[in-house]
Amino acid sequence: MTIAYALLAGFVFGIGLLLSGLADPSKVLAFLDLGGNWDPSLLFVMGGALLVAAPAFAWLARRGRTLDGAPLHLPAKGRIDRRLVLGSLVFGAGWGLAGYCPGPALVSLAWGGLEPLLFVGAMVAGMALFELLEKRR
Repeated sequence: MTIAYALLAGFVFGIGLLLSGLADPSKVLAFLDLGGNWDPSLLFVMGGALLVAAPAFAWLARRGRTLDGAPLHLPAKGRIDRRLVLGSLVFGAGWGLAGYCPGPALVSLAWGGLEPLLFVGAMVAGMALFELLEKRR
């Protein structure tokens, strides 16, 4: 049943990305263009997501179990370190250069085109490089 919940959540997430415009790189780049023709609409999408997610995560954290009764595994609170800052900078640079982040890029694969394919290929290569460097570390 857990796989069915994951598929349902992924489907709803993907539909949300499409409806909100987060899977459209030109809309994302217009949102990130603070000095030019700024489009604040994605700010409302992200704010709405926080308004829904914050109480849900707080409730689940108090409950300690998922809706189907499995143990809940939330990330431990950690400190802000060099790896987190560098990872955030790389993520932000990729988002700002391409207009994609991982979720919307995967959704955009369904519509075809070279750009999402190149982005996802580079993303997978970056994850593989990270894993290789982690094993050597």
